[in-house]
Amino acid sequence: MKNNVQWRRRIVLALIGVLVAWGLYQGFRPQPVEVDLGKAIRAPLRVTVEQEGRTRVVDRYVINAPVNGYAQRIKLEVGDAVAGGATLVQLEPSRAQVLDVRSRAEARARVAAAEDSVSSAEQRVDAAVSKANLARIELQRVQTLRKAGHVSEAVEDRAASEEERSAAELRSAQFAVATARHELEAARTYLKYGASGNTENLVPVRAPVAGRVLKILHKSEGAVTAGQPLIEIGDPSELEVEVDVLSADAVRIHPGTRVIFERWGGEGTLEGAVRKVEPGGFTKFSALGVEEQRVWIIIAFTSPRERWQRLGDGYRVEASFILWEANDVLQIPASALFRDGSGWAAFAVQQGKAVKRSVEIGQRNGLNAQVVSGINEGEQVIVHPDDRVRQGVNVVAR
Repeated sequence: MKNNVQWRRRIVLALIGVLVAWGLYQGFRPQPVEVDLGKAIRAPLRVTVEQEGRTRVVDRYVINAPVNGYAQRIKLEVGDAVAGGATLVQLEPSRAQVLDVRSRAEARARVAAAEDSVSSAEQRVDAAVSKANLARIELQRVQTLRKAGHVSEAVEDRAASEEERSAAELRSAQFAVATARHELEAARTYLKYGASGNTENLVPVRAPVAGRVLKILHKSEGAVTAGQPLIEIGDPSELEVEVDVLSADAVRIHPGTRVIFERWGGEGTLEGAVRKVEPGGFTKFSALGVEEQRVWIIIAFTSPRERWQRLGDGYRVEASFILWEANDVLQIPASALFRDGSGWAAFAVQQGKAVKRSVEIGQRNGLNAQVVSGINEGEQVIVHPDDRVRQGVNVVAR
């Protein structure tokens, strides 16, 4: 009986020892590292530059006051259609010199002097035309003699120089005529609207083209100065998109680059193509106060007009410039890559262990990267590997 008790005690102690040993083994044995896993797959891949932009009318015209005067109230409203040549606003000439006889006489004298200037300039043109014709005939004669060997090359050069000088004098004389005629027109306008005292003659400001009113810059009646903007018109059915991008991205964009517009307010997406990359950049501060060099990109819509006809001038759109795309690309999550010397590497999972692989990558966007070599299709890779993940360590999916 006593022997049986001792035997049982020994068995119990042995079992306790085994359990303690097993617990120590489990406690000190390296535990698998929990990781997030991704997979190498073949799928479409697209590399884009995304930026917000806004629509604008392709051809817009800002109508300015041609002379100083008093503008009548503009009766048009934003969005109204106007025909080409239609009167947008009328200006009443300035009344500052209504009873000034001396100014009226001076204006008449100015017109007479301008007429004399035009006449003299036209006479100079006639003389310059005759001289240029003679020089051209002389050059042709000398060239004929030169071919026959009767005159030297220096004589031909002098004749050519004289012909060029005569042509330049003719262009100068023609420019002088144009200038004199402009001054004459200005003098006549001043006499008619400024010094004549006739307040019944209104100066109409007309629309250069047909379109719609985009902005009214001077709605109420009041005094205006020459060159002051009054109204802006354009054709809202002819739209383009302007987007400012970083200069580092602009060098990868060229005319013809495909553009996709998403989240523009309507259903589906719109498409366009880059029409122009402006050659000059500008400085802009980001929302974080960082100074950036940016470039304007102008995009034309390629989607049917009925798809985007609800857009108007100054509407916000989100543009994605397609720099590269392919339909069947072996790719892994970009977050699985890390720098390894001068190249890239990733951890693949083989039989529950992390295996470091050198990876050659091609195109990449913010989410995925094209794999040229190093990872095979279907293999699992560790996403966001931390400092616990190293060669040969046991891993388990989180």
